[in-house]
Amino acid sequence: MSEPLAQHPEENVEYRVAHLRDRLAAEELGELGVRAEVRAGAVVVSGTVPSAQCRETVLRTVHEELDGLAVHTDVVVAENVTPDHAEELP
Repeated sequence: MSEPLAQHPEENVEYRVAHLRDRLAAEELGELGVRAEVRAGAVVVSGTVPSAQCRETVLRTVHEELDGLAVHTDVVVAENVTPDHAEELP
């Protein structure tokens, strides 16, 4: 007979983080530039996404999957600024 998951909370956290990674990679996001890992008793979610809308979707997904856990997020939007001048090639 196996022990309840509650007796091994660190395993539960790892499972939830793995499920989050799967959702970020497989669902509508397809976002592979975001990392989630357990560090010092908290989950750290970091990376770069292409748009503010994508960032909001990532943060919503993180909240859904990791609700109740200590989570630190550092998800930034890539700057996709149009160049203001032509590139000089040697």
